[in-house]
Amino acid sequence: MGADKFKPLEGRTVMITRAREQAAEFAAELEAYGARVVACPTIEIVPPASYARLDEAIENLFGYDWLVLTSANAVEHFLARLSASGKEVSELDELHVCAIGEATAARLVEAHVHVDVVPEKSRAEGVFEALEAYLGGRGQFENLNFLLPRAAVARDFLPRALEEAGARCDVVEAYRTVRPETTDRARAEALLVGGGVDCITFTSSSTVHNFAQLFDTRDLRPLLSGVRVACIGAVTAETAAEYGLRAAVVPAESNARSLARAVADYYRAS
Repeated sequence: MGADKFKPLEGRTVMITRAREQAAEFAAELEAYGARVVACPTIEIVPPASYARLDEAIENLFGYDWLVLTSANAVEHFLARLSASGKEVSELDELHVCAIGEATAARLVEAHVHVDVVPEKSRAEGVFEALEAYLGGRGQFENLNFLLPRAAVARDFLPRALEEAGARCDVVEAYRTVRPETTDRARAEALLVGGGVDCITFTSSSTVHNFAQLFDTRDLRPLLSGVRVACIGAVTAETAAEYGLRAAVVPAESNARSLARAVADYYRAS
């Protein structure tokens, strides 16, 4: 896990808000640094309202030049639907593939899908720049067809930028993130108000929005007074700021392992 003998999170309690099915690995990373981990899942990954558009895109893969996958969730749901459609992973060999984030790229490689571009910056602006550099200039986007299977709610900068550069971009819903019904608000509130949490982690903008909705507030400062806020990346930190929060921890790389390490480094230095 990369933790050292001195455990900088010993005696610290970290609250994690990511989806229950994805929390185990992140929790294990934090626990390796000595943390006590408390789960307060604010998102749940569920199928799209309809598979019609995704199925249509998969049926017409030959019409696309690029497949852009924005998360490991997008990979899981896209590949599952590819398989359900009776198609082989080898049919993706004809497309260029852009994977946003190391975890996304690793999941694709594991599934034997080649990856052409892994942008250094996970923000949509950085992804566009990486694609532009790979293609050899803005003019090279003309008449290229991009497929982006992703969450129902996501930032629209990348599709807009691609279309403004002359490409065609189909954004299709591969999964949805919803607020789980099972999260124990009373327990989370008791821990936070009682000073039982040292640090809270947010791993996407959705986790921030849904956490605020859970407590029915637009200002999270009173609830999280005295709690350090750790965000997986700049976009999530900006969303946290909308609710009055200042992120004390934002890792250089936007993935769960880097976030756990950054939290450990923060407390090691304090």
